[in-house]
Amino acid sequence: MLQKIRIGTRESRLAMVQAEILAEYIRETCNGMEPELVGMKTTGDQILDRTLDKIGGKGLFVKELDRALLDRRSDVSVHSLKDVPMEVSKNLPLLGFSRREDARDVLVLPEGADSLNPKLPLGCSSARRTIQLRNLFPEMEVKSIRGNVLTRLKKLDQGEYSGLILASAGLKRLGLTHRISRYFSTEELLPAAGQGMLAVQGRRGEDYSYLEGFYDKDSMWCALAERSFVRKLDGGCSSPIAAYAIIDPGNILKLTGLYAQEGCNEYQLETITGPKEHAKALGEKLAGKMIIESKE
Repeated sequence: MLQKIRIGTRESRLAMVQAEILAEYIRETCNGMEPELVGMKTTGDQILDRTLDKIGGKGLFVKELDRALLDRRSDVSVHSLKDVPMEVSKNLPLLGFSRREDARDVLVLPEGADSLNPKLPLGCSSARRTIQLRNLFPEMEVKSIRGNVLTRLKKLDQGEYSGLILASAGLKRLGLTHRISRYFSTEELLPAAGQGMLAVQGRRGEDYSYLEGFYDKDSMWCALAERSFVRKLDGGCSSPIAAYAIIDPGNILKLTGLYAQEGCNEYQLETITGPKEHAKALGEKLAGKMIIESKE
């Protein structure tokens, strides 16, 4: 009899597609195991009329999935890493991270449009993007938009926005690459910490060795650097903070961080390099340096 592995996930189409990536890995490589997706509607998915910082932050996307793990209604959870709070319960550790999909942000125009309409706002869901968009599109109004990717696209195509700024990874996983009008380089729009990575979460003390082959070592080092940078700055979803790490062929990690004090229209952008094994320390060092500079 096959051992059932229940994978907890949000119910949005993107979240289910992402959980299916892990399910497919289990089907192909884990003999005697059968994955089952357990979809859940989270508080963050239900409250769409307010920005995340007004209703409790990114933790609202994982709280119900955490409870299901603790109650043993699921065996593992799959998250977009950028949605996972910086502080994670010791009882529910992050087990590992997928290979990173394209980390860039993109511009999506309404169907049939070939340019932005300056009379309509750009739809954007984060302080990180908003503060950087002021440099890229100084003439455009930037307005908050909530909801999953398909909900946002519907609002765009109904004429509420001139364009959306979304993560390339989500659109690619949904098979919606054709909706992308422009890719922004990571120098133009620095991504959110963890953008493009999937995080697998489980219960402390249990054997998850069957998932080892799913994880990517470079993603682990990059995630450690990016998340330690944000954690040191105490960054919630309302803080204009971003972090993006890459590892060069010499195993040197390069971390770029963005930091702005809340309510400030100017931001700092700096880079640090060092051995990838020092990822966590590099993130903390860069954050500490930027905190000091912001007070000068």
